[in-house]
Amino acid sequence: MLARRAALSLLAALPWSLGPARAEGATKPPLVFTGIPDQDESRLVERFGKVATYLEAKLGVPVRYIPVKNYPAAVTAFTNGQVQLAWFGGFTGVQARKAVPGARAIAQGAEDAAFKTYLIANARTGLGSSKEFPKEAAGKTFTFGARASTSGRLMPEHFIRQAFPGKAPEQVFSRVGFSGDHSRTIQLVQSGAFEVGAVDYTVWDLDSKAGKVEPSAVKVIWESPPYPDYQWTVRGEVEATYGAGFTERLRQALTGIDDPAILEPFGRTRFIPVDDAAYAPLVEVGRSTGLLD
Repeated sequence: MLARRAALSLLAALPWSLGPARAEGATKPPLVFTGIPDQDESRLVERFGKVATYLEAKLGVPVRYIPVKNYPAAVTAFTNGQVQLAWFGGFTGVQARKAVPGARAIAQGAEDAAFKTYLIANARTGLGSSKEFPKEAAGKTFTFGARASTSGRLMPEHFIRQAFPGKAPEQVFSRVGFSGDHSRTIQLVQSGAFEVGAVDYTVWDLDSKAGKVEPSAVKVIWESPPYPDYQWTVRGEVEATYGAGFTERLRQALTGIDDPAILEPFGRTRFIPVDDAAYAPLVEVGRSTGLLD
């Protein structure tokens, strides 16, 4: 009897032990988010798991991260409402906002305002570093990253077409492939499976620091002009679900991240506010390359 009374007393006290913010958040559906799988899975789990924990504490609502298999799957999850927030590349963000009226870009990495692509080459090609687009790469085998990647496909294709007017990449290189993500691009070029590749410069830096790049086997031969890239994009209905002003609270939470443990897996120093207008150049490039309707 005493044990039963003690158990009932514990159950009665339990809701109060959760705290007002958590109890209130428990009445709301989880804010679910995803991110494009632009590098190896272990890094993605580390990166987004920390973001979920941080946002849940800041916003007072449950926050869940769900992984996706590829770039199109991230866009699909956002457009069908499976997720309300996503870390997109510049081009996937453009695609998602085009498909979802009311969706908005709210934050980007400080580095994303002037992002860069690196062209990398296997050492056996003999290609050297160049300030101009390395036209001597013509005739080599070449790999992009994911088909919908901004830094791994959209912008590199744009620069290739600029360097070789009237020619598609397939007419410039002896063979063209798509690795699926930037870490994979580095490994394919490093191994010699492809001679040249296009890669996100932040992933190159992260993989170099992690000891995954062998300098004697692969090197950067060209750095692109800057362009806008990654961003956090949110669906418009979060205001109805979580209350008026939630979008701005979310923006402030993201731009308020100052923990290196969260920022370093992104290869970012901080997040800054942004809006859709910043990505107008990518809309223009997407249409000119035929990758965007």
